[in-house]
Amino acid sequence: MDFGLTDRVAFVAGASSGLGRAAALELVQEGCRAAICSRDEDRITDAADFIRDEADVAADRVVPLVCDVTDEDAVTDAVAKTVDAFGGLHVLVTNAGGPPSAAATEVDLEDYREAVELNLMSTVSLCEAALPHLRTAATEDDHARIIMVTSVSAKRPIPTLALSNTARAGVQGYAKSLADDLGPDEITVNTVLPGYTRTARLEDLADDIQAETGQSYDEIEADWADQNALPRIGEPDEFAATVAFLASERAAYVTGVALPVDGGRSKHLL
Repeated sequence: MDFGLTDRVAFVAGASSGLGRAAALELVQEGCRAAICSRDEDRITDAADFIRDEADVAADRVVPLVCDVTDEDAVTDAVAKTVDAFGGLHVLVTNAGGPPSAAATEVDLEDYREAVELNLMSTVSLCEAALPHLRTAATEDDHARIIMVTSVSAKRPIPTLALSNTARAGVQGYAKSLADDLGPDEITVNTVLPGYTRTARLEDLADDIQAETGQSYDEIEADWADQNALPRIGEPDEFAATVAFLASERAAYVTGVALPVDGGRSKHLL
């Protein structure tokens, strides 16, 4: 299947590792030119090298940028540098690391504020910075996509992830609102909700559970897998393939969707 992504321009946030890097790699393999960002210069430079090597593309097709997505000025600057480097922007992938794990009664107001800044306000900031360029892409190239990385916790809260449950739900509300507003401009807005996927973030969560319960990592992973219809943990490239589809020409009539990529963990009807 041709996704129609050849020479489209993508901006992927939080792409130094994990799901962000996997999504960026998939988009580049499908033909995109990509700007990727993270707070750490060494890590994002390494990620750019990794993506170029894996996708076997020229160095100038992947641009690493240092950007703290909670800094509005830094976000605006990173998007501007992307457009300067590639001449436009067609695909925005919003993404940021998850807040610390904790129950609702174990965190304070400042923890909630930081979680909302990290996951919700960074998403709003990225969209605001990208929108003028996406409107141009929709008009000139008939291709403009916003894809927000959230979590299955937005549909089914996880008891130990109160901060994520709260902030990710806000992202879902924003995405639904934005999809309605941008529909007339032919800009699609969708969210992708990963379940338990084999990343460093999952290892950190396992470490927290192990410290509290004494379970081994294998036991923790087995417990997670048992919650899914597919009894295993997801892989980053499986998640990334979904992002690439939503970024594609083929997904032009898909908007306002919250799409779980969780091996059937979510048991809701809708």
